[in-house]
Amino acid sequence: MAIRLTMTAAGLLLAFAAPASAQDVTGTWLRDTGASKVRFTKCGEAMCGTISWLKDASGPAKVGQRIFYDMKPAAGGKWSGSAFNPEDGKTYSGTMTLSGDTLTTAGCVFGGMICRSVKWSRSN
Repeated sequence: MAIRLTMTAAGLLLAFAAPASAQDVTGTWLRDTGASKVRFTKCGEAMCGTISWLKDASGPAKVGQRIFYDMKPAAGGKWSGSAFNPEDGKTYSGTMTLSGDTLTTAGCVFGGMICRSVKWSRSN
């Protein structure tokens, strides 16, 4: 009986811990090229990412520009929503995948058949 109760309690803790892991993306992330930082915060029931720093501020991207919209948890460390590319001015179907301290974002066209991904690492 005690073992069953312990296993049930452990299962409930895991069930409640899963939604909390979706919050781990909150914070500032540095692009793998070192060219920019994006800060992810909650926006309603989703996550949004805004450019917080640029190595070269003379390009089309601007500090304060939101580039990830309505990123909602999909499954185990993954989100889906929209991604804006300041370089071409277009919005794409977007995904994010969190693995430890590495975040991979992707913008896709043609229903996800063609995607361009970027890796990010946690930053201060």
